[in-house]
Amino acid sequence: MSIPIENFITQMPKVELHVHLEGSVRPETLIQLAAKYNVALPAKNLDELKDWYTFKDFDHFIEVYMAISGCFRHADDIELIAREFLIGQTKQNIKYSEVTFTPYSQFVNSGLGFHEQMDAVNRARLWAEKELGVQMAVIVDIPRLISSEEGDIIADWLIERYGDGMLIAMGLGGPEKGHPPVKFKSAFDKVRKAGIPCILHAGETQGPESIWQALEVADSQRIGHGVRAIEDPKLIAHLREKQIPLEVCPTSNICLKVYPSILEHCLPQLLKEGLYITINSDDPPMFNTTLTNEFIQLEKHFGWDSDLLEKLTLNAIRASLLTDSRKQEMLTAFQSEFARLRSQYLG
Repeated sequence: MSIPIENFITQMPKVELHVHLEGSVRPETLIQLAAKYNVALPAKNLDELKDWYTFKDFDHFIEVYMAISGCFRHADDIELIAREFLIGQTKQNIKYSEVTFTPYSQFVNSGLGFHEQMDAVNRARLWAEKELGVQMAVIVDIPRLISSEEGDIIADWLIERYGDGMLIAMGLGGPEKGHPPVKFKSAFDKVRKAGIPCILHAGETQGPESIWQALEVADSQRIGHGVRAIEDPKLIAHLREKQIPLEVCPTSNICLKVYPSILEHCLPQLLKEGLYITINSDDPPMFNTTLTNEFIQLEKHFGWDSDLLEKLTLNAIRASLLTDSRKQEMLTAFQSEFARLRSQYLG
């Protein structure tokens, strides 16, 4: 990769639609919180913890995730990780993020109430808007491993608070196998009746049927991951016709062994098929990546030019749940900044 294109990618304005707040916690912060609450971690120092933190397999991934959740004991802890997340986004020039958060995990692990957690995230959000000039909204996630009745509880929480300027949708994440979207149909029906959109993870570790269900059961406005759509020509045609955005997370897909390597990833084929693609980082520290790194790796391996980088970034703005007027403001500002950076670095 040439230095000019790397500088271009580093400095270009960005939007991220698929990133987990809990999955953004830095190892340094986890050590700090574990010490605060005398939580035992399987590491004696930061270097060992970073090694443990690095993705190994899905079971290990869940182990790390649960350890992180177990270190959130107070609302201030959640505000801390949200602030640190937003500082990290600012360093990447990510102007707006739609962040997935799973408050039910903290409710079960530490007894933190939903509103207490949301107030903490909102304090960080408002601070970042004022001090950093970046924005964030939150997708409230149902973890697939809980019961459908517990999913209904999360739906009720979301409905009660929706309209606060921060909460924008209901999500569904976690292991797809054995936990299809239909399991939580009641929760999706509730929130949709209240006018709240759904944005589900699907088509990552399970095939096209998972995506079909996300669309049919929840009318999912975007598909988190969705790369397994490539296995079903009818689904590809449907996604292309409806221009339903896919939140593709390439490094995550490699780590989770959805694809053996970046060069074997289906992303170029999805683009060739005319699908609506956005690029995202998922759980950055766990997969040792960032959104900036995702773009750098894709340019390096697939030779993407600045026009495609800009198109995918603008795709994220249009696929967001921002108001139409705010989208237009961002599109105008981003297009101007892309033109400036292209002139500065690429001639």
